[in-house]
Amino acid sequence: MLTSRRIDARKRIALVAHDNKKKDLIDWAEFNKVVLAKHELIATGTTGKLLEEKLDRPVKRLLSGPLGGDQQIGALIAVGEIDVMIFFWDPMEAQPHDSDVKALLRVAIAWNCIVACDRSTADFVLTSPLMQSDYAATLPDYTEYLKRRIENK
Repeated sequence: MLTSRRIDARKRIALVAHDNKKKDLIDWAEFNKVVLAKHELIATGTTGKLLEEKLDRPVKRLLSGPLGGDQQIGALIAVGEIDVMIFFWDPMEAQPHDSDVKALLRVAIAWNCIVACDRSTADFVLTSPLMQSDYAATLPDYTEYLKRRIENK
């Protein structure tokens, strides 16, 4: 059985970037400053500080990604407190916390969170008419999955 959760017109957007992608994310955010002003922004450590400075607006700042910020965002996604995640990650360089990144992407997909991992996708997401209205996001029901896991122990 699938359920849904309401995503309001004012979205809660998580902004995350690996070190080599921070400039790209900041440039993207500055280019989209007017649209982003309509939404609540949440970011990991340094990225949040850079966004606040460039956008001249408050950003809810979490820990740095490798120090737990990725997990904090994942937890917020799991409880329905993040609607969209813009995560500019660096596919060309291994990260010391790759397992955290993989876990974050897994939880985002598991909870049907809107995810963009590059500028083109982020542009499409941000300019979608659905960004300006309420939306009923379908949530998967993991009851059978959990039941199988318990039975196999």
